[in-house]
Amino acid sequence: MTQKRVLLIIPAYNEEQNIEATIRQITAYPKQERYVLDYIVIDDGSTDRTGEICRQNRYPCVHLVQNLGIGGAVQTGYLYASSHQYDAAVQFDGDGQHDIRSLNAILDPILNGTADFCVGSRFLDGTSQFRSTALRQVGIRYLSILLRVLTGLRISDPTSGYRAASGAVASYFARQYPVDYPEPESLVLLQKKGFRVSEAPVNMFPRNGGRSSIGWKQSVYYMIKVSLATACACMQKGG
Repeated sequence: MTQKRVLLIIPAYNEEQNIEATIRQITAYPKQERYVLDYIVIDDGSTDRTGEICRQNRYPCVHLVQNLGIGGAVQTGYLYASSHQYDAAVQFDGDGQHDIRSLNAILDPILNGTADFCVGSRFLDGTSQFRSTALRQVGIRYLSILLRVLTGLRISDPTSGYRAASGAVASYFARQYPVDYPEPESLVLLQKKGFRVSEAPVNMFPRNGGRSSIGWKQSVYYMIKVSLATACACMQKGG
């Protein structure tokens, strides 16, 4: 049986406290029979030692000369996956919150051909070690309802950054990927293009170091803006 080729896309902005532990988690992951696992760090114009650490440890890494934000960094990863003809690509945060042991849960639908894109959810089976603050959970629930109303998609964790894509989706995202609010907006784009979207339960951890760039005020602002962006994405013609 020919093994599939899977790429982990690791966007990292100022993750000097977390990136080494994240890579150790990946390299310690047991070899799989169905696929070969590679990874690429996307150093998103970090101003701390993230880039230096990647160079010193010889991590496979794309060093962006300026900060593009999560959308631009992830699209860079999809460009890499598409140009190197990977069978699947997985978004995997550089802050250490994603559990590599949940990888097969979101990859299985892709490798089995039952889905084109799979979102890792903290809420499906209630076992995740990290679910974010109560305010953010309210926002996530709101976005889940909004997506269902606007598109019919039933995704319990639409802001999750732990997600797997088929080679076809990776090629599509290499050409077109949302910049401002990529997680929920990308689901709208996939639904409009006719890709099959599913979700699977995953485990996530609290951050080991550093801090999130989004506080409660930013969370409220985010919800207002992402609602408008998602609605606009639904009204746009398919790309």
